[in-house]
Amino acid sequence: MQRGCLERINRKRRPDVWQFRWSETSASGARLYHKKVIGPVEQYPDETAARRTVVGIILEINSRDGSEHARRLTVAQLCDHFEQRELTKENTWRSHATKKIYKAYLSRWVRPHWQGYQLGEVRTIQVEAWLRTLPLAKSSCAKIRNLMSVLFNHACRYELFDRNPIYLVRQSAKRRKVPTVLSPLKSRRWWTT
Repeated sequence: MQRGCLERINRKRRPDVWQFRWSETSASGARLYHKKVIGPVEQYPDETAARRTVVGIILEINSRDGSEHARRLTVAQLCDHFEQRELTKENTWRSHATKKIYKAYLSRWVRPHWQGYQLGEVRTIQVEAWLRTLPLAKSSCAKIRNLMSVLFNHACRYELFDRNPIYLVRQSAKRRKVPTVLSPLKSRRWWTT
């Protein structure tokens, strides 16, 4: 298992940036060196903040090595990996609005409850029961369920996990009750009282 190296790079005409470096061994036994710019120092003021950002890269590197660490991946680490790969400005696969909503749902609902769970500990029935306890409309619960499914599909795509436990979670998006619609006559009476 490797942690990589994080360093601050000075630039002449642009702000300083954090750069992450790591190495891998190829099939032929040769050492391959890689580096990736994480972001400007204004965005990540210290090494701890920058290190939190590279968690997803480290997990992906270690999962390719087939290490035990990749099998013990938590939901919080998966969220970090997902945000780093899918919700960045450079990724044009999703719209800005979708990225913003995904980040809000992750930070407000998914992370607080599931962050300590390892991926193998997340069960379909647990997720269903949790969604029913949320003080949200059914449609919002359905959006959270869909986001969690996207999250686990992401883990499968990057070979961080082998299945999607959210696949069988039942969550309706129908309204609990029919909304009250005011007719023109009722709305006039409502305003005059």
